[in-house]
Amino acid sequence: MLFQLKWKADTDAELLFANCARHAGHPDFFIRKAIGWALRAYADTDPEAVKAFVASRTLSPLSMREALRKL
Repeated sequence: MLFQLKWKADTDAELLFANCARHAGHPDFFIRKAIGWALRAYADTDPEAVKAFVASRTLSPLSMREALRKL
């Protein structure tokens, strides 16, 4: 998830959202934190896509808080 952090507009959004969705229910704190971190970084490029993704998925409170922190 984190390997695309610095890619900005070159981020593969489909891959990012697929990985976040796949691991959304993961019990590990650091995985949930990474989901939010990756989404927050992509929100600088496409905030509407991140808002839509967060609204359409059941994410942990930590992932949601991190993803929406700067929005």
